[in-house]
Amino acid sequence: MTDYLIGTGGWAYFNIPNKPRLKAYSEVFNFVEVNYTFYEYPDRRTVEHWRKMVPENFAFAVRCHQDLTHRVGLKPIDEAYCILSKMVTYCGILNSPFLVLETPASYLMKPEEVNIVRDFFSSSNLRGIRLVWEIRAPVTSAVVDLMRDFNVIQCVDMSGETPSVESDVVYTRLFGKGKHNIYQFTDDELLAVDQKVESINPRIAALSYHGFRMHSDAVRYMQYKKTKKFLPITAFTGVASAKAVLSEDAKFPTSKSELIEKIGWRVIDLTVDRRVHLSELLSKLPDITYRKIDEVTEALEAVV
Repeated sequence: MTDYLIGTGGWAYFNIPNKPRLKAYSEVFNFVEVNYTFYEYPDRRTVEHWRKMVPENFAFAVRCHQDLTHRVGLKPIDEAYCILSKMVTYCGILNSPFLVLETPASYLMKPEEVNIVRDFFSSSNLRGIRLVWEIRAPVTSAVVDLMRDFNVIQCVDMSGETPSVESDVVYTRLFGKGKHNIYQFTDDELLAVDQKVESINPRIAALSYHGFRMHSDAVRYMQYKKTKKFLPITAFTGVASAKAVLSEDAKFPTSKSELIEKIGWRVIDLTVDRRVHLSELLSKLPDITYRKIDEVTEALEAVV
């Protein structure tokens, strides 16, 4: 059976009063992708403290510092080896099985570049750590061969993509279909991700949610894996659920198009058993200016 690791990108926004954030986070999820190491080089004692705060079976994945992936490049040179060694050391302290590389769209893998990366991988000491590689440039057949040769796990956003490289591990960073990570997953979208993972039938599936409602999305997916049912978003259904979501951050006066653009990505409980994006209801509204939330809900009641 597949071992599911479900969590989010970091714990900084997981805030429970009077409790350290990582400790509180680890009481809900069994996995986290460490974002901090993409931007900073934490000292050893800090990383040791992270490990001590979580249960023994809690899993970390370490994001490789951007110095390697965005500045130096995956090249067989001293600076690259030095950065990689620091990252592998963090993985060792955290007992992390995965080091996540993210190369930008500008990092084009031409044949000569593939050979350079091959030299870098073949001469690196990973101490048993598996590389996870999110390539944002086109993935060519030469890159696929490179990843297979070095047992590298291809990372894609499985809410819209499927990995090209076969592996015993699925690793996905889930952003959804919104701009700038502003997104929330519906039941159908979470289910589609799950079906993709199950079709691969991996030994391990690591799912790291990164959208604006990443904690909610991860909890709902985790609950689905346990019960085959999705948790509700609100305490209401239909227009009442839409009103509850609108009440959180809708600004008035506003137009139909502004509502759809700014909060249409939010999810509501259409029925007890179905959640959809708010835009599905808002798209039915008359195209006029709305001065207050009650005008929106009255219009929704007339068309839904």
